[in-house]
Amino acid sequence: MLAYNTNKEKRFLGTFRDTIKDIVHNKYFIITFILIFFKSILFMALISDDKANGINPMRVFYSYPPFLVYFSFILIFLSFGFLFSKKGQAVSFLILNVIFTIFVIGDLWYFRSNSSFISLYMLKMTSNLDNLGSSIISMVRLVDLAFIIDIVILLIMIIRDKQIKVKRNLVAFLIAFILPILYLTYAHIKIDTYNKGFENQMIFRKSWSPNQTISNLTPIGYHIFDSYNYYKESKPYELSSEEKKQTEDWFSKKKENLPDNKYFNSMQGKNVLIIQWESLENFVIGQKVNGQEITPNLNRILKNSYYFDNFHEQTWNGTSSDGEIITNTSTLPVREGATAFRYPGNQYQYSFPNIFKNMGYSTFASHPDKGSYWNWMPVLKSVGYQKTADSTNYNIDEVINLGISDRSYLSQYADKLKELKAPFLSYTVTLTSHSPFELPEADKTLKLPSNLENTKLGGYFQCINYTDKYIGDFFDKLDKEGILKNTVVVIYGDHEGVHKFYGDEVQKTSGLEPWMKENNREVPLIIYNDSISGEVKHVQGGQVDTLPTVAYLFGVNLDKDSNKTVGRNLLNTNKDFTVLETREFVGTESYKGEKEDMLKAIDLSDKLIRANYYK
Repeated sequence: MLAYNTNKEKRFLGTFRDTIKDIVHNKYFIITFILIFFKSILFMALISDDKANGINPMRVFYSYPPFLVYFSFILIFLSFGFLFSKKGQAVSFLILNVIFTIFVIGDLWYFRSNSSFISLYMLKMTSNLDNLGSSIISMVRLVDLAFIIDIVILLIMIIRDKQIKVKRNLVAFLIAFILPILYLTYAHIKIDTYNKGFENQMIFRKSWSPNQTISNLTPIGYHIFDSYNYYKESKPYELSSEEKKQTEDWFSKKKENLPDNKYFNSMQGKNVLIIQWESLENFVIGQKVNGQEITPNLNRILKNSYYFDNFHEQTWNGTSSDGEIITNTSTLPVREGATAFRYPGNQYQYSFPNIFKNMGYSTFASHPDKGSYWNWMPVLKSVGYQKTADSTNYNIDEVINLGISDRSYLSQYADKLKELKAPFLSYTVTLTSHSPFELPEADKTLKLPSNLENTKLGGYFQCINYTDKYIGDFFDKLDKEGILKNTVVVIYGDHEGVHKFYGDEVQKTSGLEPWMKENNREVPLIIYNDSISGEVKHVQGGQVDTLPTVAYLFGVNLDKDSNKTVGRNLLNTNKDFTVLETREFVGTESYKGEKEDMLKAIDLSDKLIRANYYK
């Protein structure tokens, strides 16, 4: 019996050794393995740069790189190729390489525009693909060719190779699939559970930075892990008793409880018009190019506005849709996917429409695009707007970029406002200044210097100037109708524009004035009415502060009345800081002690939205 078992073990070991030799000597497997490893390293190196167009050596790895983990995921991914034979096996490795490359390039493009990576949450966002072709193409960089060239070469090799005689190898598949899983299990227990790895090393633990998570796992491992998290986080979330207590404590600690000042209720009874201006950055306000004002109409209304010039975007994966939800509800977005697609039916007790509806206002939300785009119509209805209108309610006589041109839309929208019962609250967005910042030649009115012609920065200036022109016409039309005088107009940018999407190109543009180079995630917040004596407010704030700030002008003090709004009233505060979704704390040194508490708002908001806490 002993001899029998020994022979059995020898045969097993012999088969194992022979299979390992087959794997090692499999030309197309080895080539594909090396190529995917190279692309993984190149990808992780590129995302060390904020626009994935260069390499920042100090930010490629967050700890000693776990190469065995990298090899394991690549082996698992390629193991399925061994289930085919002859030329079919070589083709299968090529197909796996193509699939990997598609995901990596998609991740790169998404990262360049959103500082994050593709996830399963995006499957719910396919309605957004309409009219986005030019924006997607604008994310392409020359370095991306490095991910594609090998595929063409491999295809030619396989076509010409007449000597591919490999057999289907089930044992090779099992070895390449099971052994890496066993090692990953061991590494997870050793590093994640017992902390026996290198400093700052982790594997199956989600970091606050997606870059670190992908650096731990490679793109393959990241998407496997992300899919697991998608499944786990898709389940309804219930706050524990301890979490409810922590939430109450956080909101209570946030309150300043200051006595009311001159701004309180100063706009009582007036209409409210909120305009989310696509890609409006703060750096263009009051500036000139070639002696021409970029935003002459905005500059003009600042004389009768509260202008917040240290105001920051706080959007995340939902970009513009996040801007809408943050502004209307004073809460920060979820950390994975877009809030508008994951939780479109959530309700918010303290939202713009609900607060003003309780004061007897009619409420109306309107967009110059489809109601399904970024799921905005279901979201704004759930937020509380009584009436909504999308592109189907307008004459689509001119389309630029993502929807009806600002020229056509704002003119038609003014007619809609005439029909509203006063006092009213109306919310809308503009679209023409969306990336890739291209306009018909006839609509370009700025005379740009030669160094800005045919650049993204020059195109951005033209688009912002275009929208500014028709905002001016829109104001004039409202003024003639007698609406503007009795209306408080709130204008803010949904997120950065040229610096968000093309910051690398801006830095490479020659001859720029210093003010053109950086924007620091700032968007303007402008609150206008002709009864206001212009004031510039330098307090640090963010989009989450819009609701409590505007509500205060109408006699609603959310600092005292609400335990469900994350922002603070920027017209009555002793604090001078904000937090960004990148987990940056922006403020003076005197508030550094509050940094930890304020940064908790990011993850707290995520939980509270998932639990529908704000209803």
